[in-house]
Amino acid sequence: MHKDEVVGAGKQANGAIKDVIGGLMGDARLQAEGKLDKAEGKVQQKIGEVKDAARDALKK
Repeated sequence: MHKDEVVGAGKQANGAIKDVIGGLMGDARLQAEGKLDKAEGKVQQKIGEVKDAARDALKK
């Protein structure tokens, strides 16, 4: 597992929390920030998966 996968998962979790809290409080800005954090986290996690796959392919 690459560190980008872990960091990306953390960003997704943090974003989900912001999204829910923003929705409950009626704070559209916090909710939007949460959605953005979740998207960034997904991208970073995918980058980590690609790096892992490339490293595994190079080992063979």
